Amino acid sequence: MSYRLQNVKILVVEDMQPMLVLTKSILNIFGFANVYTALNGDEAYNLFQKHQPDIVITDWLMEPMNGLELMRKIRKDPSSHNPFVPIILMTGFSDRARVEMARDDGVTEFLVKPFSAKDIYSRIVQIIEKPRQFVDASDFFGPDRRRRKMNEYPGPHRRAEDDTAPVDADDIVLRDLQDQMRNV
Repeated sequence: MSYRLQNVKILVVEDMQPMLVLTKSILNIFGFANVYTALNGDEAYNLFQKHQPDIVITDWLMEPMNGLELMRKIRKDPSSHNPFVPIILMTGFSDRARVEMARDDGVTEFLVKPFSAKDIYSRIVQIIEKPRQFVDASDFFGPDRRRRKMNEYPGPHRRAEDDTAPVDADDIVLRDLQDQMRNV
């Protein structure tokens, strides 16, 4: 599916000038006319507040504010104009622990360097076509970390250890109500 992207605003944050220019060029080729760039997280947050981008693409390792710190500021700072903005984190480190850390901190998508134009486009399409609801819990604020729908779950016991837990009468009533709703 093709999209009209000329009105979408993107903020790209990268401390390596050649990578910044390359990423902006790829986005321009896709049709993004409003691409703002920053060389560090501090500059990026000021541009974020000023231009109110629809998507943020940021490198992870930067000084003085890295990409995760920028993401946390966007998500949690009371002055942030849009804590729900989709954030794509770019990095050359793709080990599982780092990906999970970024996901658990509230990153929307993860992009491993070096990436192709197709890779960056697929992350943007993912944001457009499959937006995730946000979760606001005591220790987490960000897009829902689950990507798969759990429609196959039929009842109150989802984990193996739940089978040994005592069943509450309210659970039985809730399960019966859910079964009735499915049959409607």
